[in-house]
Amino acid sequence: MSVQPVFVSSGDLVADRRYRWALDYLDRGDAAASADILRQVVEDAPGFAAAWFALATIRERTGDRNGAIAAFVAARDADPEDRHGARLHLARLGVGRATSAMAADFVRRLFDQHAPEFDEALVGRLGYRGPELLLEAVQELAPASMRFEAVLDLGCGTGLAGVAFKPYCVRLTGVDVSPGMIEQALGKSVYDRLAAAELMAFLAGEAAADYDLVLASDVFVYVADLAPVCAAVASVLKPGGLFAFTVETHDDPGVRLQETLRYAHGAEHVRAAIEGAGLRVLKAQSVSTRTEKGVPVPGLLAVAG
Repeated sequence: MSVQPVFVSSGDLVADRRYRWALDYLDRGDAAASADILRQVVEDAPGFAAAWFALATIRERTGDRNGAIAAFVAARDADPEDRHGARLHLARLGVGRATSAMAADFVRRLFDQHAPEFDEALVGRLGYRGPELLLEAVQELAPASMRFEAVLDLGCGTGLAGVAFKPYCVRLTGVDVSPGMIEQALGKSVYDRLAAAELMAFLAGEAAADYDLVLASDVFVYVADLAPVCAAVASVLKPGGLFAFTVETHDDPGVRLQETLRYAHGAEHVRAAIEGAGLRVLKAQSVSTRTEKGVPVPGLLAVAG
């Protein structure tokens, strides 16, 4: 998935109009003409973040790495909320920390844009099966009754995990940073409660020891350091409760920002985050929850308690 540039007026009607012309040229396949117009636009409107971001994208695409970095820096500086994700692109290019947190506004916009076609893209084209894998893992470790009083679905998205787990819980809560995704989840009619909120802020507002199962399917690819979220989850888990999640992974011990702008977590980082939260690793299994260009993406499924 990619996020489209945010259009916030530069305050200069001529610059705004020329920005739109540049995008028209780009849509027609004339990157050189588009870049030339954008260069003129940012000269006249140096605080125009969308124009800088579009210019950075073209420069990188055409092999001008240094020029792309300069334009991404300008886009970042022009938009403190980082709604385009310029900091992530800079980290991917080796500038800045690759393990810094993703801007919530960037993630929110990314999923708001893709919410209407999300299920078709993820399940139909990428073969996504994270909820099914989590269900199998939880069934291995759960009580024989496989009945949970209260389940929390972190980063619930359109409700795919909710559909899988609804038959096994009394009360199902879903939270997602994207209002667009929450709207799609409402249509599935499986959640007893839905909230559009940033995950850490939501967890901070929940009662202690309130849930006996917390899920996070394909969510932590947008979280760099897992330690804070594991600690927050531990605080809302009932004694004996389970925390089941998936991540994309790699062979190194730490965290890596991938070309896809998704984080991959090493097994050592996952284990340290779980144990640092006072939980035990009950299961750690190599899995692949989805494909990328037809190739299975390496992943790790963990259950803690």
